[in-house]
Amino acid sequence: MQQEIRFATFNVCNLAPPGARLYDNLDPSTPEEYEAKIAWTARQIDMLAADVIGFQEVFSQAALAEALSRTQRYREAIHVGFDPDPHADKLTPSVALVSRLPLAATPEPIPHFPSGISMPPGNRDPDRFTRPPLHAAIQLTPDLVADVVVVHLKSRRPDFRSSDSGNDPQLYALASLRSLIRRGTEAAALRVLLTQLGREHRRPRVVLGDFNDVADAVTTGIVLGLGAPSGDRLYDACSLQRRQDRHRHVGFSNLHDGQYTTIDHILVSQEFNAALPGALGEIIDVVYLNDHLDLGLPEASDHGQVLARLRLFDDGAGQPGGDG
Repeated sequence: MQQEIRFATFNVCNLAPPGARLYDNLDPSTPEEYEAKIAWTARQIDMLAADVIGFQEVFSQAALAEALSRTQRYREAIHVGFDPDPHADKLTPSVALVSRLPLAATPEPIPHFPSGISMPPGNRDPDRFTRPPLHAAIQLTPDLVADVVVVHLKSRRPDFRSSDSGNDPQLYALASLRSLIRRGTEAAALRVLLTQLGREHRRPRVVLGDFNDVADAVTTGIVLGLGAPSGDRLYDACSLQRRQDRHRHVGFSNLHDGQYTTIDHILVSQEFNAALPGALGEIIDVVYLNDHLDLGLPEASDHGQVLARLRLFDDGAGQPGGDG
């Protein structure tokens, strides 16, 4: 039985074919820039050496497939992803999942909020995620399946109305508030979905993603299920890791305007919290691949990658959490 399972999350930052127009203020990449980005992304994926990787900001699943084809470790891996709607008014990125472990069921995107969750009246797409999460059941061992969800919550970028100007402080504040409300609503929707998954399947859950907020933010706390019954709760893998060295802790996943923050997280359910009774495994450590942020490589992502190493206990397989 494979006892060490590696999970990672990787925001690839605007992965798209050369010439694709993504944003009004961003020039399309040239063929040379695209080639450099694909090569860097492939090297970084190999460096992670993870069993399961969740990706964000994928504008083209074909571009991600190209990067995977350049790797040494992932040419035969399972790649699951759904391209954005090409007929939509605005092209938006999507998420993806790559696994070297087998799938236990057909993966599915989750575009809509669960019943009872919606944006306030007057907002566009009030019942939909900005970037639909992706759910996949992964066969960790012959007797243990985990529900893995890849997420990318709404960014902090102000949500301006068409006639707004960013030069007006009031309009800027209101646009930022709209983004916060959407991120909070998406967090609440995700919390309901994760609770439903846990209660329906009764097996471990792992969330990989860009939360666009730090671990102790209100929105992240909503996803974690703070205040919820223990069986519904999730835990930040970074806080669970067995190897804690506060003096050398250099974990961060984002560098913006000179500020180092961690907005990319890996969350796990109680089955992987070794402090709880009946745990099936423990988080050995969480590693951040972030040197490229200080180096300022033009082809690199503007996010660091987060890797969590999980060790299954010898008697873990066969406890609750199988095909259920």
